[in-house]
Amino acid sequence: MATDSWALAVDEQEAAAESLSNLHLKEEKIKPDTNEDRAAQSLLNKLIRSNLVDNTNQVEVLQRDPNSPLYSVKSFEELRLPQNLIAQSQSGTGKTAAFVLAMLSQVEPANKYPQCLCLSPTYELALQTGKVIEQMGKFYPELKLAYAVRGNKLERGQKISEQIVIGTPGTVLDWCSKLKFIDPKKIKVFVLDEADVMIATQGHQDQSIRIQRMLPRNCQMLLFSATFEDSVWKFAQKVVPDPNVIKLKREEETLDTIKQYYVLCSSRDEKFQALCNLYGAITIAQAMIFCHTRKTASWLAAELSKEGHQVALLSGEMMVEQRAAVIERFREGKEKVLVTTNVCARGIDVEQVSVVINFDLPVDKDGNPDNETYLHRIGRTGRFGKRGLAVNMVDSKHSMNILNRIQEHFNKKIERLDTDDLDEIEKIAN
Repeated sequence: MATDSWALAVDEQEAAAESLSNLHLKEEKIKPDTNEDRAAQSLLNKLIRSNLVDNTNQVEVLQRDPNSPLYSVKSFEELRLPQNLIAQSQSGTGKTAAFVLAMLSQVEPANKYPQCLCLSPTYELALQTGKVIEQMGKFYPELKLAYAVRGNKLERGQKISEQIVIGTPGTVLDWCSKLKFIDPKKIKVFVLDEADVMIATQGHQDQSIRIQRMLPRNCQMLLFSATFEDSVWKFAQKVVPDPNVIKLKREEETLDTIKQYYVLCSSRDEKFQALCNLYGAITIAQAMIFCHTRKTASWLAAELSKEGHQVALLSGEMMVEQRAAVIERFREGKEKVLVTTNVCARGIDVEQVSVVINFDLPVDKDGNPDNETYLHRIGRTGRFGKRGLAVNMVDSKHSMNILNRIQEHFNKKIERLDTDDLDEIEKIAN
């Protein structure tokens, strides 16, 4: 029945289109973004970004002391590392190194008790941060690291001698309060990493706040997040008193570098033909194509392969390590087209991507426009100061309504494109 819904003509009644569209979503079991999705995405970013990203994002620095020239210092002392901080930073820009440096600058290896505490939302993310701490702290041979994660069982009444503890909120809370492995009053630096992932987990937000309230007033508080929705910002303000704030430029402002178009189609096959016309008429370095479901993504990847395109497929059932390998091949140019579901909408920067295609428009679990996902999807092009192209496939009055609401949300006109007109395609490409 989902296949039949693709055959709806554009001029059919909107109610029928909406009904079948909702049935399609229900049948293929589109799930809302979960904490596992966010945590896996964050871990994926860490795995594929072994080097710093050369990024020209404008950084807005809001500080208590407007005369503090943090951008121009000549010594570590002048960095004023002991300040409280709320920072937005994508993976690969050095945020882990930043807070590890802050911890190392205050820890006293001769004292055999926890002095620095770092919270991560998952065991896997805690391990990745631990690796950075071990690398940066290798010249402190006396420095030891403990992992406060589920399964790391210690005898009741035991005190921890490691100077840095990294763990998940529930276990850290137990170690600080119920089991008393850690004396929270001796903590000098408290780091909360991946805050946007943290608050997506039931209980983590409350546990983190309870841990923070046990710490001494002079403890340095550092919070990092890749995104800063209102919910993250409210959480950050509860955890970090009197902070300095470092924010990236809002991603909406980068839409000026991306040309946005839509193509009217009456079926899935017509969408595929429009895609082939587009791909054949302009020079595309690399393209990312987003689909609602694994089923559609698998079908589309197979059809593109039949047409002779080098295609990579990325979807949610793959292990994080498998996803990282696929993205690395795409980044190296071994495949020119990456077909994916929303698993790849956030934070994947590939400089050669010149076109993003929404084979399906992004909607939430209730069938309403998912504006944030749309922004993240088309933001995969137009990176690094270059111009980009985004093309949306519209196959019914319902999806046209979705597109109109997206236009209204971002206050950006999305022009119609006729993919049967080669002259028009070449004009927009130039």
